[in-house]
Amino acid sequence: MSWLSRVSSVKRGWAIVIIIGFCSIPAVTPRLYASDEIQYFAHLRSLWFDQDLSFDNEYRYFHDRGIATAYGFEETFLELETETGRRINFATIGPAILWMPFYAIADGTVRVMRAAGSSVAADGYSRPYLAAIAFGSAFLGFLAVCLSISAARRVLGRGFLSGLAVWFGTPLLFYMYLAPGMAHACSAFAVALFVTVWLKVRGDWSGGGLISLGAAAALMTMVREQDVFFVVGPAVDYIWSFVGVLRVGNRDRASELIRRLVVGTAMAIICYLPQVAAYLTLNGRIGPSPYVEDKMAWLSPYAASVLLSTEHGLLAWTPLVVAGLLGIGVLCLKSFPGTSFKELRRVGLCLFVMFAAQVYISGSVDSWTVAGAFGQRRFVGVTIILVIGLATLIKVTAEHWSRVMTFALVMVCIWWNLGLMVQFGAGLMDRQRLELTHNAYTTFVVVPKVFPVMAYRYFFDRTSFYQDPDRYDNSLPSRP
Repeated sequence: MSWLSRVSSVKRGWAIVIIIGFCSIPAVTPRLYASDEIQYFAHLRSLWFDQDLSFDNEYRYFHDRGIATAYGFEETFLELETETGRRINFATIGPAILWMPFYAIADGTVRVMRAAGSSVAADGYSRPYLAAIAFGSAFLGFLAVCLSISAARRVLGRGFLSGLAVWFGTPLLFYMYLAPGMAHACSAFAVALFVTVWLKVRGDWSGGGLISLGAAAALMTMVREQDVFFVVGPAVDYIWSFVGVLRVGNRDRASELIRRLVVGTAMAIICYLPQVAAYLTLNGRIGPSPYVEDKMAWLSPYAASVLLSTEHGLLAWTPLVVAGLLGIGVLCLKSFPGTSFKELRRVGLCLFVMFAAQVYISGSVDSWTVAGAFGQRRFVGVTIILVIGLATLIKVTAEHWSRVMTFALVMVCIWWNLGLMVQFGAGLMDRQRLELTHNAYTTFVVVPKVFPVMAYRYFFDRTSFYQDPDRYDNSLPSRP
């Protein structure tokens, strides 16, 4: 009976997650407006329609329609050229790869519509194409949540509550629904896939497992370059296993592990070749634009600020991270019945190393403040780590009086995230930094009063928050 009850509980959990995901579809905002979004989109549109990775026409489309209005856009993307004579693009190719199936469906749909007499443009820019990207990001973000829940269940036997909490209590929500043209929902998915594969293959480090891990690592790195630092966790775990094999004197096993590692690394290199080709085409070398490299300070002087500053500091914008990290600490220190303390500690330490690596690389970028963005968006990729950590905290307090406190704190963190989203979208806050007293008052006093009105505007009058997106379909003469 207990087994049947557990299976039923699992099915109910997945049913709730799927229903929430389905019901959230109307929340997706199908538009592009930011410079980064346009750069990621330009990769996809150029690959699909032009096959040339020459982005002048894509940039001019958005600029001529008053969409790309950010300061310096014209000077950077319509005047400067790379070493190969092309327009600069700081984005990677990974999001275009992940969006391509959705874009293909949109293209096929548009062509069927045109055959039926519709006037919708089959140019890669019209509404169906932009909607495909937006809904694609939302779907990938949803898959990231599902993979994170599954991973937490693999490690701890639970994860539904923590998955929902991280979904709604972190900037992942914003980049799934309000700014889906950014790469962050894609990043959350790619990292979740990589960590899930690692948790599955780490038991025996099979050849097939390392091939899968290498492919996932390549995809993850192509989505966002800084995500390559997540590889540090499995690398530490692999070295740990290798040293253990050497200690017992099993040289045959050690040799086999080395061979498998070589094969897995080769697969990672092969799967990374699309990004290599893009780099060579754009920059004439394997590597990002020199403008990106010029922003790096490799001693990570901004690491503390990335975490603690009110100017887009992670912990101030997303306090749920504190609970997630506390849970990772518990995972490293506490044993659970029916599990191996050594294995859980090892997993916890590797997850902590992954998070620390993200702090390091984010703290090495001169533009660490991600000015004008919602939250510390460069940490959306740690979604799966937070879900596992929060699941640990919920598990350890489940049979204790502190479970009520844990639940209350999680709910406060979720409302803080939702409140900041309302303030950010409605222009009720300084988008460059938090003013904690003002933001707290607005979140817990003002937002509850205006939330029904804001929700109505969002679902039925969304253009009241920004300029009318119909301009995407305007026809303007193209420049020669």
